[in-house]
Amino acid sequence: MKKLLAVLLIGLLLIPSMAFAEKVKVRWFVGLGTGTREEQIEPQEKIVADFNKSQDEIELVLEIVPNAQAFDVLATQITAGNAPDIVGPVGIRGRDSFKGSWLDMQPLVDKMNYDLSDFDPALVDFYRVEDEGLLGLPFGIYPSFIFVNKDLFDEAGLPYPPQEFGAPYVDAEGNEKEWNMDTLKELALLLTVDKNGNDVTSADFDKENIAQFGFGIQWTDARGFGTFFGPGSLVDKDGNAQIPEVWAEGWKWLRDAMWKDYFHPNGPNGNSDYMAQGNWFQTGNIAMDFIHLWYAGCCMGEFKGTWDTAAVPSYKGKITAKMHADTFEIHKDSKNPEAAFKVLSHLVGPAAGDLLPVYGAMPARLSMQDEYFETFNESNFPGQEINWQVVKDSMAYPDVPSHEAWMPSFQETTNKYTEFFTKVLNEPEIDMDAEIAQLKEDLQKIFDAAK
Repeated sequence: MKKLLAVLLIGLLLIPSMAFAEKVKVRWFVGLGTGTREEQIEPQEKIVADFNKSQDEIELVLEIVPNAQAFDVLATQITAGNAPDIVGPVGIRGRDSFKGSWLDMQPLVDKMNYDLSDFDPALVDFYRVEDEGLLGLPFGIYPSFIFVNKDLFDEAGLPYPPQEFGAPYVDAEGNEKEWNMDTLKELALLLTVDKNGNDVTSADFDKENIAQFGFGIQWTDARGFGTFFGPGSLVDKDGNAQIPEVWAEGWKWLRDAMWKDYFHPNGPNGNSDYMAQGNWFQTGNIAMDFIHLWYAGCCMGEFKGTWDTAAVPSYKGKITAKMHADTFEIHKDSKNPEAAFKVLSHLVGPAAGDLLPVYGAMPARLSMQDEYFETFNESNFPGQEINWQVVKDSMAYPDVPSHEAWMPSFQETTNKYTEFFTKVLNEPEIDMDAEIAQLKEDLQKIFDAAK
């Protein structure tokens, strides 16, 4: 008996200490983006509880902070050296509000042989930031595309825009034209009609009494509108102010569209009751509207007609379909980055099917998209046939760098370009070259003060 007890004692001593070690704690901070609404809390808590029950290495701890306080709370935690391991879901602007805080995940992707094949490669690259690395994995996305009011096209006797990126527009006579900004403008002029039924090309067109517009970019800002013509940034690699050439060209195109050709709503008519104070497409009074997928799920309740999707046109041979996207970040000072990456992999992988409906986002994973759109169509547009392949294809053309990316003195810079864009939208008599030059000068002053 003594010999047996001795053997048992020795066996217990030889059991690896890990068997008695506490689980590695990984903190998940929610609040910088979505995830704080009351109906979202319980599903997230269930994800955490299920994960903790599923394995014995990691204890996942959920920290939910109201969105209004989340920025300050996270900033305080980081300053105090008490940063959470994982932050998200968070968009690009929220991420870049803490520029330089995030871990490059590429070494962990390589070390753990993480499979990226279920993502569009362009979407993976969307999360890469120069000099910072891979700051996230694709998770919840909201691609952009053209919303098309088919009833207005039918009334005008015009074929619909193409639903394949790079495909030409085929007019009523069967002639093919490159689907670019010029062709979009041609259509928009014919689809902008006054109260007497005259389109812009008619000598009798009444610009003071427009009944419907041909095209618009709804709910965007100067950076977002500029990105319709190509990606760019207001700050160069050396931290100096710049105005991307394609953005300046795009802003001037918009000026003509609003105040000369009248096919795009300007500030006053775009904010009128007739155009639903900015929610244009759901009124049925605009033929084409460029906006993100989230619009189809949130804001088309008053739309009474028939609609479909169309591809984004090119500019100077390049297509840019700006992207809104949420993901999860790992803080660079995480004491347990490998454990944090395992949790993050779970959130964007096995748990994504439960989390994405909570956040209302389209799955970035290719394998999940067919089921998502089947459910999305049935829930929001029962009985309608919408070509969702256009939305999927849009993933291949994201804006890199993002139109929501970092700038010095983020809020002050935002206020300055918002002031500029407000003038563009609302003042019919301004010198665009002078205003663009002034914006660059003003931004440079802000950037210099931030150095």
